[in-house]
Amino acid sequence: MRSQKNFLRGIMVSGLFLFLLSCPLQAFSQDFPTKPITIYCGFEAGATTDLTARALAEAGQKILGVPVVVENKAGGGATVAATLLASKKPDGYTLAVLSSSALDTRHLMLNVPYDPFKDFTYILAYANYIGGICVKKESPIKTLNDLVEHARKNPGVVSYSSSGIGATQQLAVEFLAKQTKVSFKHVPFKGGAPACTALIGGHVDFTAGAGIHLNYVKQDIFRMLAVTISDKRDPDFPDIPTLTDLGYKDVPPALYVLLAPKGLPDPIFNKLELAFRQAAHSSEFKKVLNNLSVPFHFKDRRQLETDFPGTYKFYADLLKEMGLEKEKTK
Repeated sequence: MRSQKNFLRGIMVSGLFLFLLSCPLQAFSQDFPTKPITIYCGFEAGATTDLTARALAEAGQKILGVPVVVENKAGGGATVAATLLASKKPDGYTLAVLSSSALDTRHLMLNVPYDPFKDFTYILAYANYIGGICVKKESPIKTLNDLVEHARKNPGVVSYSSSGIGATQQLAVEFLAKQTKVSFKHVPFKGGAPACTALIGGHVDFTAGAGIHLNYVKQDIFRMLAVTISDKRDPDFPDIPTLTDLGYKDVPPALYVLLAPKGLPDPIFNKLELAFRQAAHSSEFKKVLNNLSVPFHFKDRRQLETDFPGTYKFYADLLKEMGLEKEKTK
C-alpha cells in the first residue's frame, strides 16, 4: 500500500514538474512579441526582394506592435540567409524572406548545410517572381529567336548574368538552351542588381532577370525579349511574349516566401501568420508590389507544404536531365 502511495506521489510530482517547465513557454507565447523582430532578406539592399520584404515588415509591425527590422544577408542566391535562419532559435524573433529557389533548385545544385524539408517553418508566400531575358537597348538582337541563332553560331560564347547559381531564371535559360540545342555561358552574381550592372557594363551579352530588370526596361535601357518563369505576360509590357507564347516549355514560378526556423511554437506561429497575412493583403503592401510589377500571389503554410514536394521533384528530375545537379560551390 505504501509503495502504491509513493508511486502515485511520484507521478504527481513529475506531472507538476512538467507543468512548471511548460509555464514559461506558455507565458512567453502569450506575451509574444515583446521586442523587435528581425527578418533576414536573402538579397542585397535595393533588390526587388529587399523592397518587398521592407514593405511587408512595415505593414506587419503596425499589426504586431513592435519594430520589424530587415537585415540584408545576401549571397549564394539567398542560401546565406537560409543557412543563418536555420541556426536560430525558433522563438519568432528571427524570420527570413527568401526566394523559393533557395529551398529547391539551389539546395539541389549547391552544398548547403540546411534541409528545406526539416529545418524551417513555412509561414506564407506573398508573390511570384517574374523573370525576363534582356539585352541592352542598342543590341542588334531584337527577338528571342535572334538570341538563339546567335548562340547557335557562337556555341558556348554567348554569356548571361543571373542572381546566382540555381536561380530560377538561370534554369529557365538553361532549359531554353536544352530545348533549342544551344549553349550559353552563365556568369552568376550575388543578386539581380549586380547582374543587371554586368549587362550595362557590357560584361555579358544578356541577363536573366527576376524583378529589378524591369526598372531598366521601363527606362528604355534594356530590351526584354521574353518573359520567363511565368505563364502570363507582364501587364506593364503586354507586347512581350512569354516563353510558352513562343512555343517553349518554362520552369515553375519562384515564390517570395516568409519562413522561420523549425520548431516554432503554434501560438507564436499563429500570431505571426495572422499579422503577416493581414499585412500582405493590405492595400499599402499591394501598392508596393504593383509599383514594382511584382504579381501578388498568396499561399498559406498548408499550400506551401503541399506544393513544395512536387516542385522539388520537378527540379530534381530536370537538373539531373540537364547534368546540373552536381554543381558545387567553389
